[in-house]
Amino acid sequence: MNAQQRTDQARQRTADSAFIRACRREPVPHTPVWFMRQAGRSLPEYRKVREGTAMLESCMRPDLVTEITLQPVRRHGVDAAIYFSDIVVPLKAVGLDLDIKPGVGPVVAEPIRTRADLDRLRPLEPDDVSYVTEAIGMLTGELGGTPLIGFAGAPFTLASYLVEGGPSRNHERTKALMYGDPQLWADLLDRLAGITAAFLKVQIEAGASAVQLFDSWVGALAPEDYRRSVMPASAKVFDAVASYGVPRIHFGVGTGELLGLMGEAGADVVGVDWRVPLAEATRRVGADKALQGNLDPAVLFAPEQAVRAKAREVLDSAKAAPGHVFNLGHGVLPNTEPDALTRLVEFVHQTTEAR
Repeated sequence: MNAQQRTDQARQRTADSAFIRACRREPVPHTPVWFMRQAGRSLPEYRKVREGTAMLESCMRPDLVTEITLQPVRRHGVDAAIYFSDIVVPLKAVGLDLDIKPGVGPVVAEPIRTRADLDRLRPLEPDDVSYVTEAIGMLTGELGGTPLIGFAGAPFTLASYLVEGGPSRNHERTKALMYGDPQLWADLLDRLAGITAAFLKVQIEAGASAVQLFDSWVGALAPEDYRRSVMPASAKVFDAVASYGVPRIHFGVGTGELLGLMGEAGADVVGVDWRVPLAEATRRVGADKALQGNLDPAVLFAPEQAVRAKAREVLDSAKAAPGHVFNLGHGVLPNTEPDALTRLVEFVHQTTEAR
């Protein structure tokens, strides 16, 4: 069996899973559940296996990637695994000098702020990330009928890191470039869209059953700025992988005013943070998209009865959506009790079975 046949077989095994069916707005046996940042941070087994290994190195070791990706599936019984990586991995792979500093996040040695700086952003080739192909091959063999979600950072969020040189609260330099030199900004995002699309293609061709585009910082923009200055690049990414036929998920934080536009960019599923009820999100996004979300991650620190009550609110609001994947409204917080996540998965499954 060649690589393409193995990939096709892996996707065939997941095609009728609750997660893929929900993404396609088809009837499901129960509401599927997975969590952003489920593979890491809150799990003691994750901290143990990562001990002494830097984040970027972890992302480049297929054995570690496989083990970390599988950990929450084993422990929580979630309906999908998400590939363990980081949004800056493809930028590192094309040769940028960056690192992920503990407690800080991605830090770029030489920020990109001029047209000459664009020359450092060469196209991503599959061989640049051969470890991704290897790890996904290992994972799909282990996961069986559980779908694997590939992911990448969206052009705006990647651009923000590159222009600011690291995480930013107000994105001053990013917005200054976007408003002050629209053509350079457009060219930067177009180049990042190409890198992102290539990274997603590698994951899909290796066997990922769905992909998620994370636009973590795009909620900093007003709708018209998003439409004019960001949406074309995001749409280019989604268009580039449309022919594969896998569900495409789009997620950002603080994006209540952008939800409709994020759907228009080409997503099949729109991720919603905890600030907008799913019934209202359905109105904004439309009936031709499934939704993902959206329990506040902080709720998991409350007593179990409170967690269940808030989860039920999410499920009730989601009845308006044509398809629903239960998730948190953002990533699992580091100090979350792992058993709280396991209990939440069980509660959502039991509450929605044959509903």
